[in-house]
Amino acid sequence: MENENNNLNLTSIRIKQMRLERNWTQKDLSKKLGLKNDTAIANYEAGYSTPKDDIKLKMSEIFDCTLDYLMGKSDIRNYDKDEQEFKFAYHKEMEGLTDEEIADALRFYKEMKKKYSKWF
Repeated sequence: MENENNNLNLTSIRIKQMRLERNWTQKDLSKKLGLKNDTAIANYEAGYSTPKDDIKLKMSEIFDCTLDYLMGKSDIRNYDKDEQEFKFAYHKEMEGLTDEEIADALRFYKEMKKKYSKWF
């Protein structure tokens, strides 16, 4: 039960965070989600209510994040983008790394890819 409350709180925080990152008002997000009730977003962000599944799905599409991230079950917002950023950073930063550091980075990358590939 405590974990569910933590996830609900994290969901509330993430909805507000991602809305503010886009400089949207609660009313803006409400319109984008096709909600008739403008107070729904305020209730989600305050943790008074939880979005229905269809609203969660729309939010994840609008915010370009996974449902797991939105619901507080993962800290990875978007697996494809995170993988692209890793590859870009790896190629840019490879110069100057020791062989051991490169091997560590590759091990980490492979572990993450294996861990999250089961979800696709």
